[in-house]
Amino acid sequence: MIDLTIHVALEKLKKGEISATELTRAHLDRIEKLGGDLNAYITTTPERALADAAAADARYKNGTARALEGIPIGMKDLFATRGIRTTAASHMLENFVPEYESTVSQKFIDSGSVLLGKTNLDEFAMGTFSKTSYFGAPVNPWQIERKLTAGGSSGGSTSAVAGGLAMGATGTDTGGSIRFPSAITGLVGMKPTYGLCSRWGCVAFASSLDTPGPIARTVDDAALLLSVMAGHDEKDSTSESAGFNAHTPLESILGDGKKLRIGVIRELNDVAISDDMKKLFNARIADLKSLGAEIVEVSIPNILDALAAYYIIAPAEASSNLARYDGMRYGLRVEGSDLIDTYKKTRAAGFGTEVQRRMIVGTAVLSSESYEVYFMQAARVRRMIADSFNAAFEQCDLIICPTSSGTAMPLDSDLSPLEYYALDMFTVAMNLAGIPACSVPAGLAGNGLPLGLQVVGKRFDDLRVLQLAKHIEQFAGVDNRPTKIMGK
Repeated sequence: MIDLTIHVALEKLKKGEISATELTRAHLDRIEKLGGDLNAYITTTPERALADAAAADARYKNGTARALEGIPIGMKDLFATRGIRTTAASHMLENFVPEYESTVSQKFIDSGSVLLGKTNLDEFAMGTFSKTSYFGAPVNPWQIERKLTAGGSSGGSTSAVAGGLAMGATGTDTGGSIRFPSAITGLVGMKPTYGLCSRWGCVAFASSLDTPGPIARTVDDAALLLSVMAGHDEKDSTSESAGFNAHTPLESILGDGKKLRIGVIRELNDVAISDDMKKLFNARIADLKSLGAEIVEVSIPNILDALAAYYIIAPAEASSNLARYDGMRYGLRVEGSDLIDTYKKTRAAGFGTEVQRRMIVGTAVLSSESYEVYFMQAARVRRMIADSFNAAFEQCDLIICPTSSGTAMPLDSDLSPLEYYALDMFTVAMNLAGIPACSVPAGLAGNGLPLGLQVVGKRFDDLRVLQLAKHIEQFAGVDNRPTKIMGK
């Protein structure tokens, strides 16, 4: 059962060939067997999962099954879950148990899914390898003996899905935190249009960039998860009224009489990527051309400035959002000699090095001396990037580009903070522009590890992004069954 996709599992559940309880027990058994090796979960909820599964079986019997009835999923530990510990992978919130449910997790409850637990991540979603987690880094199931990164910040979600510890999972994407980990674990990771999925109840990192989205093994499964997550939420002021139709088929958008124009970004041609990435990118381009797509070179003049703009805007917003963690109302509290000393000791103990670094940078760029020089300049670059994407989409329908420069790296790689930040080169511009982007497996490199390509579209063109991603998925033909990946 571990190798079933969500769509196939739903068919078997509807026909009574398997039960939700059997499906859930299979995943719980795998968590018990491999959870220590992969470290994909911070908190597991086996009793809740079995109760959810029993309720799902009852609904299948009485004909009231919902969209994801009985499907076991992992929830990134950034989404508040009522009565279940929500840590953001930080010592600051290590024992925080919310009294409320995030909009996204409530939507999954309403869809009938089974909650297996809360997945690991970088602390407050700040990182690239999930190494900043207070609970230790998750491990990539591919070539597990090598202890490779599963990416970040949604590394626990990708480790769980790729390893068969969940059938699908939620993630959040602030600068590539769904797409990068999905690419290096052979999965489909979708960053929807900003505002398509509610951020309410999701622990904030950078509010104008944070984007909840799905992680799954196939494009069809990702589309189904997105259809559950999407929708307007009055509790989120940035939520859009657009939805995502669960029943719209991911039919072909090639060879339908109108030539599809696919853009490649000129400015990325000189960015260093691995030979394997070049080979697979060119192979998938050739595949699309063979079906009649027209390849168009487009220009995003400021895309190489996106990384610098992102690492000004995101820390600035983080410093504001994380100011609430002061030891006064909830979370960790370390007593000091006076109020200010309590603040200092609480934050020094509660926040890890990377979170502290970004808060300091963010506070600095928001100071009166630096605001105009740094923050406002970054905001101008952001607007220029968004305008450049709009202009590019007048010349093409969709854009494709690499998700990463290469395959997964060892967790013990000795990189500087700037080298870690540079790994976001291919992903941050889409967050700055607020446009949809989906990473889809493009094939395997010579070392046997997966690589991913991104499909990028206009705002609210999420369906067409997924449709093209499905074509690439079919051409690549990557076998990402958990038992195939792990050999067990």
